[in-house]
Amino acid sequence: MKSNLPSSSVRYRTQTVSGLDIFYREAGPADRPTLVLLHGFPTSSHMFRDLIPLLAQDYHVVAPDYPGFGRSSAPTAEEFGYTFDRLAEVMEEFLLAIGCTRFSLYLQDYGAPVGLRIAARHPDWVQALVIQNANAYVEGISAAFEPFRPFWSERTAETEIPARGLLTPEMTRFQFVHGTRDAATVSPDAWVHAQAGLDRPGNIRIQLDLLHDYRNNPPRYAEWQAYFRRHQPPTLIAWGRHDPFFTEAGARAYLRDLPQAELHLLETGHFALEEDAPAIAALMRAFLTRHLSLS
Repeated sequence: MKSNLPSSSVRYRTQTVSGLDIFYREAGPADRPTLVLLHGFPTSSHMFRDLIPLLAQDYHVVAPDYPGFGRSSAPTAEEFGYTFDRLAEVMEEFLLAIGCTRFSLYLQDYGAPVGLRIAARHPDWVQALVIQNANAYVEGISAAFEPFRPFWSERTAETEIPARGLLTPEMTRFQFVHGTRDAATVSPDAWVHAQAGLDRPGNIRIQLDLLHDYRNNPPRYAEWQAYFRRHQPPTLIAWGRHDPFFTEAGARAYLRDLPQAELHLLETGHFALEEDAPAIAALMRAFLTRHLSLS
C-alpha cells in the first residue's frame, strides 16, 4: 500500500538480523540517494530526531540503533559479547538485509569505530562521509580519556570506577550540554532518553564491556587512515569545537589524509546536533549536492 505520509515523515521500523531486532528510523523517498546515520554513546538514533526531517525531502535517510542501544535488541553481555567488531558486523548485516549497499555515511562518536570498520571493508559502498565529532586520529583523543587508560590496560573493580562514572545521569547530561552556546536550548529529552537506555537491567555491563573494548579502536586508526588516503571519499567535517572528549586537532587531522575535505568548526559541544541541526543540515545539503547526483 502506498503511503500518504509526506516524504519528510519518519517511519519506525525493525529488521531482524542474526536473531536480533534492529530498530531504525527511515524517512525520504527510497529512490533518492541514501544517507546512513550512525549514532554515538550513550544515545541512539534518537540523536538524529531533528536532522532527519531536514534532509528527508531530498534523501532517503536510515538511522539504526546498535544492539544494546535505543530500541534494538539488547541481549546480555554473556549472550552477545559486546565489542566494536560485533557492532560493526551486525550493522553490516543490517545494511545488507535492507538492501542498502550504496550510501553516504554520517558518523558521530561511536559511529566512527562502527562505520569506519564497514567503510574499510566495503569502500565501494560509501559515496561520501560526514564526520561529526567522530575520531580517527590519536591527536583527537583529549585528556578526558586519561582516567580510562588503567581500565583499558587491566580491567578490575578499581579501574572500572571512572568508566562507571561515565554512566551516571550527571555525566550523561554533561555530555549533551558541555560546550554549548546556551545549555537552556538543549532539550532535557536528549539526556533523559539516553539515560533511560543506560538504566535498563543489564545495560551497565554492556556499556562497560564496550568502554573496555574501546582500547582496540586507536590501533585501527592506521587502517582507517589508509582507507582515506587510498579511496579519497568526499568528506564533510562538521565538528563541535568545544567537545571535551574529541579535540579540534582531531578534526583538523583528517585533512592530512583527505586534503579535499571540507572542515567546519562549530561553536558547540560533542552533540552538535542539539544546537546546530539546521546549520549541519544546510552544510550537508550543499556538500551532497556537489558530490552526489540527485537526478
